[in-house]
Amino acid sequence: MILLFRFFSHWPLRALHALGAALGWLVWLLSPSYRRQFRANVTQAGITFEAARPAIAEAGRFVAELPKLWMRPQTESCLGNVRVEGQAHAEHAFDRGRGVIFFGPHCGSFELGPQALAELYGPITAIYRPARKSWLATIEQATRQRPQLTVVPASLSGIRLMHRTLKANQAVALLTDQVPPEGLGVWAPFFGKPAYTMTLAARLALQSGAVLLPVSCERLPRGAGYFLKIWPPVAGPQAQPSPPPAEGGPRTGPSPADILHGVTRINQAIEAIVLSQPGQYLWGYARYKTPRKDAF
Repeated sequence: MILLFRFFSHWPLRALHALGAALGWLVWLLSPSYRRQFRANVTQAGITFEAARPAIAEAGRFVAELPKLWMRPQTESCLGNVRVEGQAHAEHAFDRGRGVIFFGPHCGSFELGPQALAELYGPITAIYRPARKSWLATIEQATRQRPQLTVVPASLSGIRLMHRTLKANQAVALLTDQVPPEGLGVWAPFFGKPAYTMTLAARLALQSGAVLLPVSCERLPRGAGYFLKIWPPVAGPQAQPSPPPAEGGPRTGPSPADILHGVTRINQAIEAIVLSQPGQYLWGYARYKTPRKDAF
């Protein structure tokens, strides 16, 4: 599979996206369950099917562009065809001195986003849940690391590394619109319906004082490149780092109310990104499913 990825990595981006569009429509035609999930999520978001329809092809483009994004030489910049907007938000956030939490949805080229951010503001630590298929997990592990980008699996050691990263006034990156395992999220509104949502980003912000910055990476038409946008920071309870507990006393942390408030504001930021580019969101994901039982 790595050889196949290398083969496709030499294709022009426009050709990969054309192939991906055909793949996206093929999956749509062959999977009734995918079509039902797609339409249900679009309806829940309150947008028309016509507005979301391009996402059918974009889902395939996401898959088709992976070889080019993952197999790019380590010394080659990814910024040559990336237009960036909103850098002042990141600069002001780093000036606070408590680190930055870049987050976003499964929308557009969310694989390219961390690579571009790492070149702009690295070093960055990004967390991900490894693919269940062993061959894909092997490729992920071999190709996602970059000189300024450290990619770690979702685990206790990965979360500890993120805390250390923020303490050093560096950045972390994560996708916040995937359903976490049971016990690692809360039920919070997402397009008007309760969705089990990860608390990690909110907890990191509340415990470290880091700034929460939404990010989107839109795929431009006809293989012309990408548009990376850093959105204004999320407003909400930005707690100072908790003082150390008295000797022998219990450790304190963010209150459940503050966590829920933070998660809700994060979901609202995700909604704004999705509504700005409904034709690039992965509408087929079962966002409102019951979380699975899992453990780090």
